[in-house]
Amino acid sequence: MTTMPIQRRSIAAMMIVASLGLGACACVQPNADADSTEASVPGKVTDLASFERFIAGQPTPAQFQARYPDVQLILPGTIATKEFRSDNSRYFAKLDAQGRISGGSFM
Repeated sequence: MTTMPIQRRSIAAMMIVASLGLGACACVQPNADADSTEASVPGKVTDLASFERFIAGQPTPAQFQARYPDVQLILPGTIATKEFRSDNSRYFAKLDAQGRISGGSFM
């Protein structure tokens, strides 16, 4: 009976690791389309007006990752936890028919 909580924790840990691994695979794409004239913004998003202008330009996921390398981009269909983050470090994107980011929200 005492091993049951440990097994549940192990299963939960494995699911989290698998989710992160799948998320990394879905988020990493070749950076062929990225505009090299735009500077990378390290860290979390603090300038929301600039971020909203960037999203309004409907960037590709690769362009997003090039511009905001420290923000975790969650694409539709990606398995992710729903813990609350108030530091703008994870963006749940909505994609248009061409696969470009058309909106989304921080969570």
